[in-house]
Amino acid sequence: MSTENGKRSHWSSRTAFIFASIGSAIGLGNIWRFPRICAENGGAAFLVAYIVALFTAGIPILILELAMGQRSQNATPGSFRHVGKRFEWFGWCIVGVGFLITTYYAVIMGWCCNYFIFGFTKEWGQAPSSFFKNTLLRVSDPEILPGGWGKISMPILIGTFISWIAIMGCIWKGVKTVSKVVYVTVLAPWALLVIFVIRGLTLPGAMKGLEYYLFVHANLDYLLLSKTWLNAYTQVFFSLSIGFGIMFAYGSFLNPKTNIVRNAFIIGISDSLTAIVGGFAVFASLGYLSTPDGGGIPISNWMDSSLGICFAAYPTLINKIPGGFIFGPLFFLMLLTLAVDSAFSLVEAGVVPMEDKFGWRHKKALFVVCIAGFLLGLPHMFESGLYWFDILDNFMNQFGLAGACLLECIVFGYVYKSGRLRKELNANGNHLGIWWDIMIRVVSPLVLIYLIFNELRARAVAPYGGYPRMAEIYGGWGSLIFIAVVAFILTLPKGKYGERG
Repeated sequence: MSTENGKRSHWSSRTAFIFASIGSAIGLGNIWRFPRICAENGGAAFLVAYIVALFTAGIPILILELAMGQRSQNATPGSFRHVGKRFEWFGWCIVGVGFLITTYYAVIMGWCCNYFIFGFTKEWGQAPSSFFKNTLLRVSDPEILPGGWGKISMPILIGTFISWIAIMGCIWKGVKTVSKVVYVTVLAPWALLVIFVIRGLTLPGAMKGLEYYLFVHANLDYLLLSKTWLNAYTQVFFSLSIGFGIMFAYGSFLNPKTNIVRNAFIIGISDSLTAIVGGFAVFASLGYLSTPDGGGIPISNWMDSSLGICFAAYPTLINKIPGGFIFGPLFFLMLLTLAVDSAFSLVEAGVVPMEDKFGWRHKKALFVVCIAGFLLGLPHMFESGLYWFDILDNFMNQFGLAGACLLECIVFGYVYKSGRLRKELNANGNHLGIWWDIMIRVVSPLVLIYLIFNELRARAVAPYGGYPRMAEIYGGWGSLIFIAVVAFILTLPKGKYGERG
């Protein structure tokens, strides 16, 4: 429950809060997204851009979200309403972005559930790439979009249903349950990741893979390309779980005297180190696959798709290494534990606002959000589901998250005044300098405006991914309009903000 006797619950300990926030930030993207983007955008040079993005935008906005949740003692819509009633709509839009991301994130968890079982018998056979696309997903021709859906995949439907049950169980009693669960869902994947890094580094060809990861494309000229910086900032926003509404909700359960700044740096640095280390596990394995014993598959062959690394490259590796029957289930167990705390934090970001505004009991809000999430995730379980996932993921990241962070910088940086918030934080024992105001009011907004403008220009030239324009309109622009309309409807009823503490 988020409240007790009319008062808002708090985290059981600072460690529980940090673990929950780190768990939310560390997710599947650390394994299947970051390593590929790093390797393709200059390797070591990209790391420079990524670290700059982390400290100029990622951590500053993370501090902002946690601080406003703490100050208002409300989740995202309540935090915006704390500035002014007319801004509540912005908060619900941000919650909507996170919620739609959850709908397909849970489906990916469904894939992982299936592969966890497949790992015991290596059911994917000797052609894992074909098995993933043609047997599990049964990917259709993109020309059937937007009207043709194809048939639903029952294994994915069952796996996704199980995933939603797991998500509900992790937050059954709100912050109380989360405070206990995160010790397992954060420590377990870290332990498994260490195992996979060690195993990967002992494989023949591992150094070749690490060279590709960090040095093959390493060139300071990459730092002169706007694409490198856009990818770095986008990855930071996605990876730190900012712009989802999560950190507002988590911040609202903080004691008013909690040191926000120190905790934000711990969360941000922990997430980044996990992503970098995750790349060692991934590329050491791809290096082995490029050797004659591993099949002689060039590393570049795996760079077309992040999903292919997890669901094609790793099963191929598991087929070839001794003890694969053990490492197969362990790898997908790691993915599941990485995914589940990111998923339940996204759900909690939608549940807590329902409690804050409508006074719903936690379990009622949880059921409504989870059932809606499961139903809205159904399109991703059909034969055309991979295409809808791809379109929605692009729009939620390039427009949804970027737009959410831009709104936060404008409303809290200029309307509420970042200087005012900084003074309030420092009065509670934080040590935050004027550099933070500059990042929130100048650097982050400029980067975000350019990122959004750049993507708008690209979409004006051609539909995303070469899909039919109508598919982009339905799956991308239609989703953003859907979020805006639902957010507006949710602002209409008079809320109970502030009545409980």
